[in-house]
Amino acid sequence: MDFRGASADAVAALTEELKTAVSASPEAAAKAADSLFEVSQTFRAEAALRRYVTDASVPKEAKTGLVGELFGGKVDATALGVLESAVKHRWTRAGDLSDAVERLSEIAAVRSAGGEATRLADELFAVQRAVQETPELRDALSDPARTTEDKAALVDTLLGGKALPATVTLTKQALAGTYRTASAALGEYQKVAASVAGEGTAVVRVAAPLSEAETTRLATALARKYGREIHLNVVVDPAVVGGIKVSIGDDVIDGTVSSRLEGAQRALAG
Repeated sequence: MDFRGASADAVAALTEELKTAVSASPEAAAKAADSLFEVSQTFRAEAALRRYVTDASVPKEAKTGLVGELFGGKVDATALGVLESAVKHRWTRAGDLSDAVERLSEIAAVRSAGGEATRLADELFAVQRAVQETPELRDALSDPARTTEDKAALVDTLLGGKALPATVTLTKQALAGTYRTASAALGEYQKVAASVAGEGTAVVRVAAPLSEAETTRLATALARKYGREIHLNVVVDPAVVGGIKVSIGDDVIDGTVSSRLEGAQRALAG
């Protein structure tokens, strides 16, 4: 989700408001996450409603009144407060409101994990890898013939009692179709989890598992380079012939043997 202009300012302000509202209670964060996600789906489905509450010419009191009438008593009180604030803001595009409310639901879900944001990021990465590497699971979660409820039940079966509740919540949200695939959604959630923890994320591909000392050295070096802590998602990939490949956003640091050989071959060919 890419927010620009007024929408970016609105999301930043609402994120701080949500943080303050749920900081003392993971339980409150979990309730807000569920409610905000439900409302985001309502906004996506109801174009007329979405246009009305983002129309700068409509008085703020009218917009907050409508939100209270539609969602009061039906969603969590914290979520309702955030929604009433959201419709007071200016938005670059009407569609940004739906995306923003969903992003806030993701942030609330991450905050519901309390002090286990690192574990949450690791679990989300593990689920993403499982979806990518298990065709049967990937097909089951993307099958249009299966209902969302059926897919959610499958997630409960696979993760219930084994993963953090926040991991289960976000995995179910990944099924909504907002993102291109469930795997892509899980990748975005990892970034949200890292951002809430004040970190960046890196995917590290190696031929063999890193030792604890190697992991620490790499994390320290990346933190120095990027000016913040970096959460490492390590993938043991047999295709990596020695060395290491690190991807951070659009940046790729390729120190694999195969990469160096390709570079040498290009130099010789030139």
